[in-house]
Amino acid sequence: MNESAGVPGPIALVGSGEYLEVMADIEASLIAGRAPRYVQIATAAVPDGPEVVARWHRLGTEQARRLDVEPVILNVESAADANDPAIVELVAGAGLVYLSGGHPAFLADTLRDSALWQAILDAWHAGAALAGCSAGAMAMTSWIPSLRHPRRGSTPGLGLLSHLRVIPHFDAFSRRVPDLVTQFLLQRDPAVSVLGIDEETALIGGPFEWTVRGRASVWRLDDNGREEFAAGATLATP
Repeated sequence: MNESAGVPGPIALVGSGEYLEVMADIEASLIAGRAPRYVQIATAAVPDGPEVVARWHRLGTEQARRLDVEPVILNVESAADANDPAIVELVAGAGLVYLSGGHPAFLADTLRDSALWQAILDAWHAGAALAGCSAGAMAMTSWIPSLRHPRRGSTPGLGLLSHLRVIPHFDAFSRRVPDLVTQFLLQRDPAVSVLGIDEETALIGGPFEWTVRGRASVWRLDDNGREEFAAGATLATP
């Protein structure tokens, strides 16, 4: 039984590593004390093809079995799927809802204003944990850049965390695409926090008070540089 019913559950923003054994302790902590029903949505991987989606479904099922909870796979490939009552009803009773990685703009476009996204929000408000890794984390904000072509504009996110911009895989991206950080800082409200989340690292809590967990760090970025928050540290995003 969810001991937190009626109070929103924790949010996890994950840099990378969803469903991998190295992240099992974090996922276990999210669903602990909640219904043993692990809802998994690999929509962000749909543009990469059915084999990639099937891989995420397999990894998610394996992780749920490690955690001794029920895997609930939602096969959502389109906006029509995201409004299919038979799919939407599967969110009911979730202890943890997880949006895995891939293409953040596709994920946001598919879920935006859908019955499924509303069901996810309802489950979260009722106490379920809500996690997003990489694309899933980015989609929860209000702004998603074109990662392949950063100067070609952006896509609106789902807006749950409108006060944040999230750069996943930060330790890898900041080395390979140094201009990416600049794109996240440009044309933003000064009240919006830009956060880089390293691989196999998670920011847990929210919407405004967070704790870092995992193997590396979270970075708060602004025009003056970056501030590191190592595993175990807390930070506020007002």
